Amino acid sequence: MTIRPIITAPDPRLKQVSKPVERVDDALRALMDDMLETMYDAPGIGLAAIQIGEPVRVIVMDLAREGEPPEPRYLVNPEILWKSEELATYEEGCLSVPEFYEDVARPARCRLRYLDYQGEIREIDCDGMLATCVQHEMDHLEGILFIDHLSRLKRQMMLKKLEKAKKLDRASA
Repeated sequence: MTIRPIITAPDPRLKQVSKPVERVDDALRALMDDMLETMYDAPGIGLAAIQIGEPVRVIVMDLAREGEPPEPRYLVNPEILWKSEELATYEEGCLSVPEFYEDVARPARCRLRYLDYQGEIREIDCDGMLATCVQHEMDHLEGILFIDHLSRLKRQMMLKKLEKAKKLDRASA
């Protein structure tokens, strides 16, 4: 397993729409293993393949709390079959938008269909943090960041700060 660099905003690759995966094979499982290792190292609770420069419809996540055994999830070609009208608001952050957190309202529950690590079709009902995380990561597959759900002013302020931080990093390198 390899820890891969995580792309950060405002990198234009994050705005790409990811392509469906044709089959779950050893190469895709190796990518998912790398993604999980990268996510744990960051540390984070979810990662879409596009965040490491791979524009394919693959997500990994693990919502286990510190001290609990890991519960990795692998979602290939995920699709939301149903969303509740009721909304839930959670403070979200993103490995591609480091050090920024904002409240985002999303459907409180959803039903998801996907292929698992072995390529088997699965369906699950999601609520709470799982529903939020699934929707956040699925946004990445469509080229959408959590900051795109914020006001234009907040989004622009965050992007300016991220760009400034990137310039400072390049200057000090």
